[in-house]
Amino acid sequence: MNLDVLYANKKNFTAANIAISNLLPTKSRSLYDIAYNRFKKWCAEKNVQVYSENVLLAYFSENAKNYKSSTLWAQYSMVKSCLIIYDNIDISKFPKLIAFLKRTGDGYQAKKSKILTKSEIDRFLSSADDKEFLMIKVGLILGIAGACRTDELVNLTVDDIEDVGSSLIVKIPNTKTKIPRIFVVTDVGNMLELFRKYLSLRPPHVKHNRLFLYYKAGKCSSQPVGKNTMGKIPSVVASYLKLPDVACYTGHCLRRSSATLLADAGVYITTIKRHAGWKSTTVAEGYVENSIENKTKIANQVLVGTTLAQSQKL
Repeated sequence: MNLDVLYANKKNFTAANIAISNLLPTKSRSLYDIAYNRFKKWCAEKNVQVYSENVLLAYFSENAKNYKSSTLWAQYSMVKSCLIIYDNIDISKFPKLIAFLKRTGDGYQAKKSKILTKSEIDRFLSSADDKEFLMIKVGLILGIAGACRTDELVNLTVDDIEDVGSSLIVKIPNTKTKIPRIFVVTDVGNMLELFRKYLSLRPPHVKHNRLFLYYKAGKCSSQPVGKNTMGKIPSVVASYLKLPDVACYTGHCLRRSSATLLADAGVYITTIKRHAGWKSTTVAEGYVENSIENKTKIANQVLVGTTLAQSQKL
């Protein structure tokens, strides 16, 4: 084999390795590598040469003692992806392993963020002092209106929002699911006025185009708001409204509240999925809170339906 062929093979091998490495999620690749390397280390300690179903069962049964159900499933997902990419082994076809993981998760209920109701949102927007809470209000409005993730709000730029007078057209170009979204904020209450007021306070010397800037005492600085501050918006709102369990209003609150408000309004799950950018119906339904308001509507529909059916028989 001549040098040109060797060089070509080496170049192709390098290109293939780069392509393979890009198959893992960019943001969480380090977590995948940690999970995979932990599994490889365990295999080395046990002198495992073949990654059979029994080997995977033994590994995850040991890990079941150290992880809660949701974390165990996450570990499985990451190891599964790495084994497919690096070793061409598909452990999703191991039925006993899947059955074990499902049985381990029986009775487990994931903790979910609490939601904000429409009346609570309206109460905060109307009563909280703009001088202290204007940035929080704008984040709340956009987060609820667009079912936004914390990262999406953090990365939102002034160029992503078009003010057309009667409404705001907001573009979310970079999402977790790689599905760009567009949503609209209409002129309900004083929502557009709050946004315009906040935007007008933007210092002229700001060198970046991030929308959200730190806000204090009625003034904006040039420093962009970070993920931690943005993620605390729901808890700040809950604290102001003196709601119980303030710590349970996490960054997911805005997204869950948006989905729940749509469901309470009778919007079909397909529309909710499209609005929030979910691919899975199961995932979308998991974000919808079983609110008392929705349960009351269902109860009324059931009772009305029963009454109508009885009256037709008479």
